[in-house]
Amino acid sequence: MTPIKFVVSGPVGAGKTTFIRSISQTEVVSTEELSTEQIGKTHTTVALDFGQIDLGEHVLHLFGTPGQTRFDYMWDILSEGALGLIMLVPCDAPNEFPQARRILESVVSRHPVEFIIGLTRTDLSSNGWNVPDVAAYFGLPEQQVVTVNPRDSASTRDAIHHLLQRL
Repeated sequence: MTPIKFVVSGPVGAGKTTFIRSISQTEVVSTEELSTEQIGKTHTTVALDFGQIDLGEHVLHLFGTPGQTRFDYMWDILSEGALGLIMLVPCDAPNEFPQARRILESVVSRHPVEFIIGLTRTDLSSNGWNVPDVAAYFGLPEQQVVTVNPRDSASTRDAIHHLLQRL
């Protein structure tokens, strides 16, 4: 089986670890540790999350990045050799959009990969940003932004399929 590598990235709390856990067909390798900063949750990824999906002729390797800037060196390391990037952005946290933009620009400037924006937490907030607003913020066509529920394997599968179609 030929491996395909996708990176799942985004700011803290966007759903990266949950996304990989909901879809991986193997036990997820996770490097979550107790957070030493006020980031709105008790644990945070400090190196990576890793999961796999069997696609038949290919196996998809999913690498989740840390969201905190102090671990930004991992964005570059984990993006090496990737074919695609799923940038998760929480719809109800526009204050995190600049961090998502920094991560996106950092990755694609060093590793020109196909990417989509996965808009998360749309099921939790009726006041959050919608697909057209997020597409406009990032200067992208609406087709490059999809809603995704990281807790739902069907939703994460749809996001992965959307990115695979763009390759």
